[in-house]
Amino acid sequence: MDMGQILTLAARKYPEHTALICGAERLSYRAFNSRVNQLAHVLLGLGLKKGDKVAALFFNSIPFVETYFAALKAGGVFVPVNFRFVGEEAAYILNQSDSRFFFFGKEFHSLVQSIRSALSKVDFFFTAGALPASGFQKYEDLLKGSPDTEPPVPLSEDDDCQIMYTSGTTGKPKGAVITHRNVLWNMFNTILGREEKEDEVSLVVGPLYHTAALNNHFTLRVALGGTSILVKEFDARQVLEMISREKVTVISGAPAMFHFLLNLPGREEYDTRSVTKCTTGASILPEETKEKLLRFFPNVPGIYDVYGCTECSPNICILKAKDSLRKKESVGPPLPFLEVRIVDDQDRPVPANIVGELTCRGPNVMKGYYKDPEGTAEALRGGWLHTGDLARMDEEGFVYIVDRKKDLIISGGENIYPRELEEVLYRHPQIQDAAVVGIPDPLWGESVKAFVVLRKGAIMKEKEVVDYCKAHLAGYKKPKSVVFVDSLPRNPSGKVLKTVLRNQGKQ
Repeated sequence: MDMGQILTLAARKYPEHTALICGAERLSYRAFNSRVNQLAHVLLGLGLKKGDKVAALFFNSIPFVETYFAALKAGGVFVPVNFRFVGEEAAYILNQSDSRFFFFGKEFHSLVQSIRSALSKVDFFFTAGALPASGFQKYEDLLKGSPDTEPPVPLSEDDDCQIMYTSGTTGKPKGAVITHRNVLWNMFNTILGREEKEDEVSLVVGPLYHTAALNNHFTLRVALGGTSILVKEFDARQVLEMISREKVTVISGAPAMFHFLLNLPGREEYDTRSVTKCTTGASILPEETKEKLLRFFPNVPGIYDVYGCTECSPNICILKAKDSLRKKESVGPPLPFLEVRIVDDQDRPVPANIVGELTCRGPNVMKGYYKDPEGTAEALRGGWLHTGDLARMDEEGFVYIVDRKKDLIISGGENIYPRELEEVLYRHPQIQDAAVVGIPDPLWGESVKAFVVLRKGAIMKEKEVVDYCKAHLAGYKKPKSVVFVDSLPRNPSGKVLKTVLRNQGKQ
């Protein structure tokens, strides 16, 4: 079994079921699979070889998911690009992944033009919804005359399926190589952990360049013959309108999304009785918010809390609805087909309720980091994935995350690594030293705060620092606030004491 067959089987079993809704567009499983096959034949005709990388830069959309499945059916490896990246970030991903085929939406036409000369590995550019420039092929024209038969490409579960980029301790994104087997076993685990059913109608609000949205919220729904409503850009009122109009049964998202829904004026006017499942992840959902959600969605018996990481395709633990109020602050037990150990600094298992690092191994754990043997060896040492998360496990086997990966900031469901932002700040000629921390934020979970030491005689304002960061990194990574200080607190070895800075930031 490979992931392309997931769509093939769904089209055979549920040909007339609605597979996709995006704005005014709707596709049945028959039509969806037919268009995917046509695009796969186009890629094969252009010389795609097994293992070639196919990159995609889209908002959540039908072209995104068509490109995804077409790449897999042709034997390619799918590389989604974060649509919030600026040009230099996107160029790094495309070059580091060795992507030969690049699909992108009309909204990113100018960005692609600006980095085109730097994309040394890309042989083919395809644009959707825009007039193609010289050397760009129009997505809508590709399918004309292409056969819609199943591509004759033999694949195995051990073949590479995706390269999902996640920031590492070096500040540069790392590409987690996810095989077909990894995605399949993640799907089995998630179906059991979230108690999924056939023919559900699901809102896909999270960006599909994230492994949770792609592998959990979307691909799982395809396997079960359900309907995926692809939300291009989150708007609380439009989401509630879609729930009411389309009779949505499943809604998933980061806590920030639910905060927006619960704070929307007039939210009581919308009919939310169709929703029977609500899942959350990325960061802790406060108990008060959880209780408000259960009142807002009256037919939801409890909240499923999902914990994982990109390297696990992504799931590790799921707290079932029935335990959501009984096991407060827990992320649930380990998934059925996955081993989890809490270990000390010498990788020795610790007793129940003792804090240590969460490690895991199983068929959904990544193959390794692309072109990074040292990073792979470090992350998978001893055959166990070391998540870097501090956790404890109680006597019943339920896991509690005590702290996130060292220094990681999670704001609105997005991972922000301070090192990456600090390296940008260091490049500014007027900045001598800098450190970035996350501080509690009632809406986003955490927000970014930068502490900056200016060079002698230099003068900068907070807005200048923020604008500089925004010019070099995706907007969500920029600091929300900047504090200018004479020096940074450090320990005897010279390491910045970020605990001190976090405490200062809360004041």
